[in-house]
Amino acid sequence: MKFQDNTFIVTGGASGLGEATVRELHEAGARVVIADLNAARGKALATELNAQGAGERAAFQRTDVTDEADAQAVVDLAVSRFGGLQGLINCAGVGDPAKVVNRDGDPLHLEAFSRVVNINLLGSFNMLRLAAAAMAKGEPQADGERGVIINTASVAAFDGQIGQPAYAASKGGIVSMTLPIAREMARHGIRVMTIAPGLFKTPLMEGLPEEAQQSLAASIPFPHRLGQPDEFARLACQIVDNVMMNGETIRLDGALRMAPR
Repeated sequence: MKFQDNTFIVTGGASGLGEATVRELHEAGARVVIADLNAARGKALATELNAQGAGERAAFQRTDVTDEADAQAVVDLAVSRFGGLQGLINCAGVGDPAKVVNRDGDPLHLEAFSRVVNINLLGSFNMLRLAAAAMAKGEPQADGERGVIINTASVAAFDGQIGQPAYAASKGGIVSMTLPIAREMARHGIRVMTIAPGLFKTPLMEGLPEEAQQSLAASIPFPHRLGQPDEFARLACQIVDNVMMNGETIRLDGALRMAPR
């Protein structure tokens, strides 16, 4: 799928992997709708991109991905503002590590587990289903393609560590739904892919002490460092560009395999 004159929604688009993806898409000529809870950062990013002199190709919509009305509103904005929707990149998510039984012998609160699954898995699906419905109504482009959806999982889907039962379950669900949804969406000309990043230098990671960051980076075989958000963004754009990429999860982790803890 081309970038020029096509519109993409990026959830979690105001920071981290999402912000890098917004910038990469915009640089490639796409129109981008930033969907995020952080209105100050999202509006500032849209204003910055629109000030670059390439026309009004960026917009912001405050979005809780778990809320049906919010999700529909950002899809409607993309269609009304830019005339259609051709892509969705889901980057919104949370970690919230917690053990099933803590050191005092108390069980994990069910609400804590549910929150992570609701945001990461149900939130991704909520955005996906509404975006896919809008894409299916669009005119087919080259190869009959109408859209592309990219979800963000994690290597925790495969190598979940102690303290990650909710996170690993939510990301594993994203991996598992990739192929069946891709098979269903094929008749509409919509591709569905998933990226499973390893350890990346996101705001969450930057909040850790420098010593902890270096220790995590040392566990990556090669390159011997944390991933950069723009490396995730470049892969997302490569998926958009390559119509044969469909129904698959790509690990982006420098050959990392997570230890139990």
